Amino acid sequence: MKISTALPLFLLLNAAPVFAGDVDVEDVHVSKSGDNHYDFDVTLRHADSGWDHYADKWDVQGPDGKIYATRVLYHPHVSEQPFTRSLEDVAIPAEVKEVSVRAHAKPHGYGGKTKTVKLP
Repeated sequence: MKISTALPLFLLLNAAPVFAGDVDVEDVHVSKSGDNHYDFDVTLRHADSGWDHYADKWDVQGPDGKIYATRVLYHPHVSEQPFTRSLEDVAIPAEVKEVSVRAHAKPHGYGGKTKTVKLP
């Protein structure tokens, strides 16, 4: 193999673990539960491998970056991918018309796909 071919291949193969840390928000279902209160069902996908590497929370975030709620995930979901978890009775001001859901993975932090949804 030529050096000009080997170096890019080496870099690509060794960069793959960096991308494995991201957790993607695959789906968000939101329903109104009261005046300015909402229930969320959020589906995540992540290459959980155990207690040192798993999706550990997701946030409901306003357009201005304010976090309205966080759903903590207390354990890895190694054999359950993708997985859906709920969060009920999230208070969001009436003037907010859409929110984003972002996810966090231990130890890599935030990253991956987010979803923006309109509030019903």
